[in-house]
Amino acid sequence: MTASALKDRITEDMKAAMRAREADRLGAIRMLLAAIKQKEVDERISADDAQVAAIVDKLIKQRRDSIAQFEQAGRTDLVERERAEVTVLSAYLPAQADAAEINALIESALTQVQARGPQDMGKVMGLLKPKLAGRADLSAVSAMVGALLKGRAG
Repeated sequence: MTASALKDRITEDMKAAMRAREADRLGAIRMLLAAIKQKEVDERISADDAQVAAIVDKLIKQRRDSIAQFEQAGRTDLVERERAEVTVLSAYLPAQADAAEINALIESALTQVQARGPQDMGKVMGLLKPKLAGRADLSAVSAMVGALLKGRAG
């Protein structure tokens, strides 16, 4: 397995945060490194950049869910901490895909699998997921694909 350049960058950022005594940033980076290490130990692998990006994406989603729950509970102190973690974690995601790129990839996937209706959803998303993981909200992409496939049914 090749070493992950992204994981190396995260480790260097942790050292920099330690030197600068940035406790909040350091905490978020350590939490990310612990999640990466857990995946590597559980699956007996060395995480590559794509796997690290998927872990970052998952942690950001968890933080956003927590933010929504804390806002409902009126815990603004916890909301701010979670938002700060999202900001730190977001730095490790690849550049986000814009709407035009997402639409082009969806059209390409629909053509590639010759999608005729909702029954082809899995095939289309199977092509899109590796191309858009960490670069777009896959649940929103899935909803777009579903709407397009419904239009093709019949």
